[in-house]
Amino acid sequence: MLHAGLLRRSHDPPGAGADRVDWPARFRKLATEAEDGRLQAFYAAGCVDGGTALLAAPLVALDVETTGLDPVRDGIVSIGLVPMSLERIHASASRHWIVKPRVALTAESVTVHGITDSQVQALPDLLQILDELLQQMAGRVMVVHCRDIERQFLDQALRVRIGEGIEFPVIDTMDLEARLHRGRRVGWLDRLRGRKPPEPSIRLADSRRRYGLPRYRPHHAMTDALSSAELLQAQVAHHFAPDTPIRDLWR
Repeated sequence: MLHAGLLRRSHDPPGAGADRVDWPARFRKLATEAEDGRLQAFYAAGCVDGGTALLAAPLVALDVETTGLDPVRDGIVSIGLVPMSLERIHASASRHWIVKPRVALTAESVTVHGITDSQVQALPDLLQILDELLQQMAGRVMVVHCRDIERQFLDQALRVRIGEGIEFPVIDTMDLEARLHRGRRVGWLDRLRGRKPPEPSIRLADSRRRYGLPRYRPHHAMTDALSSAELLQAQVAHHFAPDTPIRDLWR
């Protein structure tokens, strides 16, 4: 994904409050309110109860590559999905789509993800893969690294195409890294010296490095989805119990 540090606003769903949403109830409500049949089916598939243990939760890692960082002005160029659980990553069931955005690719975005205008000219619009995408997402909790990218861009892309957006729960590995590694108390030696150590980076590659995970080529949607899947497994192994309720991690 493109670096998300410049996104201007958070996109948590209505009723998030202190980052807590009753997602099963939210899906039941949205299933009755959605007008598009594909969204109706997506919400009707339901959402796992918040008390479900992480080990038993159905998960899928998700990443999107975009033409820029503004969900309104920019568009999606590729999507990667990797089904997973805490115990296993189902690489053989992974999906990767390159789609034609409705805006021109920028020189910066081409440099980042390597997808050019000439490559996307003959490719389908996101609308043409929407059925399959939603079927792959249905019933699962998304694992992402920066929820503002995946949720904002998919929501806006659907609003432009079908007139209504999309909501879904996510476990945000970047948010977990921020919670785990930022804002820690300053050690006595640093306090004595009157200095504050720099905040650790929570970018995907830097976060993976803390757990000894291998370095992958960045900014490829399926590879970044795989990277997020592996990162979550490492985070849980080091910091959480497998029976932790999923509501403690999702947003």
